[in-house]
Amino acid sequence: MYTILSIDGGGIRGIIPGQIIVTLEAKLAARVNQIPSLKLAYPDGVRLADFFDFFAGTSTGGILTSLYLCPDNKQRPRFTAQNAVDLYLEYGDDIFEISVWKKVASGDGVLDEKHDATQLERILKRYFGNTKLSELLRPCLITSYDIRKRRTHFFNKNDAGALGKSHDFLVRDVCRATSAAPTYFETALIHSLDDVSYPLIDGGVFANNPALCAYSEVRNMKPELTAKDMLIVSLGTGSENEPYSYNVARNWGSIGWVRPVIDIMMSGAAEVTDYHLSKMYSAIKREEQYMRFQPADLRDADMAMDNAQPKNLRALLEVGKTTATTCNKELDQLADMLISNKQNDLSAP
Repeated sequence: MYTILSIDGGGIRGIIPGQIIVTLEAKLAARVNQIPSLKLAYPDGVRLADFFDFFAGTSTGGILTSLYLCPDNKQRPRFTAQNAVDLYLEYGDDIFEISVWKKVASGDGVLDEKHDATQLERILKRYFGNTKLSELLRPCLITSYDIRKRRTHFFNKNDAGALGKSHDFLVRDVCRATSAAPTYFETALIHSLDDVSYPLIDGGVFANNPALCAYSEVRNMKPELTAKDMLIVSLGTGSENEPYSYNVARNWGSIGWVRPVIDIMMSGAAEVTDYHLSKMYSAIKREEQYMRFQPADLRDADMAMDNAQPKNLRALLEVGKTTATTCNKELDQLADMLISNKQNDLSAP
């Protein structure tokens, strides 16, 4: 079975799917340690990239995808699932730091971008260095949107490897582009390795949940595969459920609608993707091969994509742990499916 992992956008709320993956990676490691043939195959320990064939990510999901697939000098995953969560916990406050002057000058994100991207770029460079998209360990798709050409822009690992410098980018630039959320960070002007510039913003404006994009890409890569041959695991970052009063919203102009329309667009796009995939797998009676992990509620955590105050970081981490506990049965089922699939792969001639 061909396995796909997709991770939504959501800014600092990436802690939530990140922590779910920490739990899943631990479950996989525990199972591998009980199977001599698998334990022998992974003497340095298992990583998420050992069990999924294809990855997709938007915004914070694109950053997580890049972390899971970044190679070390032995062509093994450089970072563990815990390392990925630690990035958010250790540097989230730096990435989303905002001075009083910046908050006033930007009109809280209405007149200018809310945050300076300098710290984000510094941290991405620290983690990814000069690693190229073509060097990531698995096929992957990371979303962004080209504001000059007015069309979607997909960073595709396979295209980067097959088509050369015109489709290859530094991973740190890929992450900067996919996370350039309007009103939060300045549009990213990045360059391919053949030095062509692209003005890009967060892929969440059209595919905050990139699972359906991943499905289409895999069908294109491997036309012999259909939905029944794929296991799709989709991780959310929490859905926006803040109500907007009719009596207030009916009088909004363009400025009043800026932040609400972004929230509605991103959460709505994610829900539509989940709807289509749920119906698709229900139609072929393979519901167990599409798994969506989404926190039921954010408890005491703030929904804001950029609230990286220590209290909220702890609250988001708790949401991730609680979601993993609530979905423990489903995560056990998923781990068993991934282990069985890996054993079949290793025993195939």
